[in-house]
Amino acid sequence: MMMMMSLSSRVLFLLSIILVVLVVVTGQFIIKHPSFSRDDFPSNFVFGAGSSAYQIEGAVEEDGRTPSIWDKFTHDGYMPDQSTADIACDGYHKYKEDVKVMSDIGLEAYRFSISWSRLLPYGRGAINPQGLKYYNSLIDELVTHGIEPHVTIYHLDHPQILEDEYGGWLCPRIIEDFTAFANVCFREFGDRVSHWTTLNEPNVMCLGSYDDRHFPPRRCSQRAGAFNCTAGNSSVEPYIAMHNMLLAHASVVAIYREKYQAKQKGFIGINVFAYYFTSLTNSSADVAATQRATDFYTGWVVNPLMFGDYPKIMKKNAVSRIPSFTKHQSEILKGSFDFIGLNHYFEAYVQDNSQNSPKSGPGDFYSDMNVKFSATKEEMPPGSFIPTSIPYNPSNMQKILEYFRDYYGNPPIYIHENGYGAPYNETLNDTGRIHYINGYLESMLEAIRSGSNTRGYFLWSFLDVFELLSGYDMRYGLVHVDFENKDLKREPKLSAQWYSNFLKKNAKVIKIEDKEFEYK
Repeated sequence: MMMMMSLSSRVLFLLSIILVVLVVVTGQFIIKHPSFSRDDFPSNFVFGAGSSAYQIEGAVEEDGRTPSIWDKFTHDGYMPDQSTADIACDGYHKYKEDVKVMSDIGLEAYRFSISWSRLLPYGRGAINPQGLKYYNSLIDELVTHGIEPHVTIYHLDHPQILEDEYGGWLCPRIIEDFTAFANVCFREFGDRVSHWTTLNEPNVMCLGSYDDRHFPPRRCSQRAGAFNCTAGNSSVEPYIAMHNMLLAHASVVAIYREKYQAKQKGFIGINVFAYYFTSLTNSSADVAATQRATDFYTGWVVNPLMFGDYPKIMKKNAVSRIPSFTKHQSEILKGSFDFIGLNHYFEAYVQDNSQNSPKSGPGDFYSDMNVKFSATKEEMPPGSFIPTSIPYNPSNMQKILEYFRDYYGNPPIYIHENGYGAPYNETLNDTGRIHYINGYLESMLEAIRSGSNTRGYFLWSFLDVFELLSGYDMRYGLVHVDFENKDLKREPKLSAQWYSNFLKKNAKVIKIEDKEFEYK
């Protein structure tokens, strides 16, 4: 699907999902003996792995759960591999087995999400007792095994009934419903959950759902040679959806702080997908474009939380198409977090595109930003959206953490996602994933040593799961899932052993391609 698209400004969103198509790792970053151990990180630093409800649970029609927007999307045939997550990893039934595997690996924390459709099947009102029982059982199982639950309240999936009723995130009514949903989560699970994330990747979600049509509800504007859109307005809907998401986040944080935080002694934040943007050249235009891309993509979410408003360049370029915050809204947004979660996988090169920006039409997020993106410094072949291989650069983890340190006043940070994608036929000897993790952990440690307030790291993902852009075509897990086996057999990969040795401080050596990795 993606190779059919021409290289354009929409590479920004597609780069954010490049993790779906990272089939080849070229080894273009150098692997060396680790110069760090678990003891080099702060004693309260937490290491874990993650998943999300729709991607792991399955059981979509069991025990009172109603369809989410992803159920409709996948059943309408919009996944590249025509798959659904009706069964996925069957985490709904196999959670005890999975927590045992987590414990065997030595995970200190597990990041997962609550299915709104499972807990509140009609979006509001009565709690589904079977959904409540499942999440209580999962959380209890984690706590029993000494694993911290880190809960994401919303990971891109709300009940389809709310989408049908009022258009989901395009309508301010969702703020009240989302706040009520979060309130149920705090009330029922907050005695055991101390880390809450309101929303996962709202920047990716707004573009994927309301501009690039890769996520449900698949709305966008028709463009010449672009997408076959039946509904939507890409000029304004991404901005409207983000506005409602931010106000919903602030509302949820307010109720948590007012009713629960003092007693439960927990922490609440939001998650953002974060590139490290690099200027393609040293020209002043490209350098300015790089900062503009960062403002549009990261600042779109983070600036309102830090400063009470969108970045100035966004307001200048989008004008009336981006909603304005009232004084009261600005006040409740500013400081509405205890931490920021970052999903970071790779960098993107940025080039100014101001001279080629559209001279007519209403404009949208991409034309407002006026930049061009690429995955490498080399020109990509015509008609392709990525080169045949991606040279990873783990040092960018340190750079992006230092950017948050310097520009945003060094807030507490959790790396919520960082991971390596491999083809479906990946073997258990996943040496590329070990290379990847080693490089990014070392880069993260250097950022901490330079003053970054980073507090945790979650590898994506614990299991091979249903990936939201590729279905079952790509694998990110520490643990292999045999999707062709009726029991969905789990089997730890070499990377799980490597991560386990690191977490348990075992002085063991894993030989990888004539290189040895040994932890102190």
